[in-house]
Amino acid sequence: MNTHDIFLARGLIVSCQALEDEPLHGGDTMAKMARAAVRSGAIGIRTNGAHDIAAIKQEVDVPVIGLIKRDIPGSGIFITPTLEEVEAIVEAGADIVALDVTSREDRLERVKPLIEYAHSKGRLVMADISTLEEGLAAESLGVDFIGTTLSGYTAYSLQQEEPDFELLRGLCSRAKVPVIAEGRIWTPADAARALETGASYVVVGSAITRPQLIVARYVDAIGSRLS
Repeated sequence: MNTHDIFLARGLIVSCQALEDEPLHGGDTMAKMARAAVRSGAIGIRTNGAHDIAAIKQEVDVPVIGLIKRDIPGSGIFITPTLEEVEAIVEAGADIVALDVTSREDRLERVKPLIEYAHSKGRLVMADISTLEEGLAAESLGVDFIGTTLSGYTAYSLQQEEPDFELLRGLCSRAKVPVIAEGRIWTPADAARALETGASYVVVGSAITRPQLIVARYVDAIGSRLS
């Protein structure tokens, strides 16, 4: 599979995810969310868990980026942490495997067999990183896409409410593989700016598919005005 022909154009990838403690978790909710997103022009879907990966693959005909979030006691790595999750993602039918490729916990070494396995099964790999150095290291390991997903989610990366356009700009100027903007993109203007900055694709999740967070932003804004 080639990075240059898996997506038909630059554009929006919608993240359709609901964790076990969230209201939309379970059933076919995420599959329906994905279908709605594609109907409105999304060029790809990113989703969590083997069940939702398989269900969404049945619903849409765009590429699906799959991951599995797993909490491991004592570890900060939770996006596709081990080979077991990679195998499940491949089995579920995802076109692209997303995994943590940060520099924590000797991850840059431990992730090598995960990347190799995904490639051996004909899948592409998206590296979720938090800094420019991690992105370039991930590229050297042979990943097919670099995503800014974890900026702000590691202790040493930039902590801010806005998207990390500085990281995006650095990656787009130095990396040879496609760069995917992801993280804290709340408005259409943010998404457009990410593409203007040089991203090949932009992932938007919470602002579209997590109503509990969308509602909370409205409630907070109203509350602050009323007070």
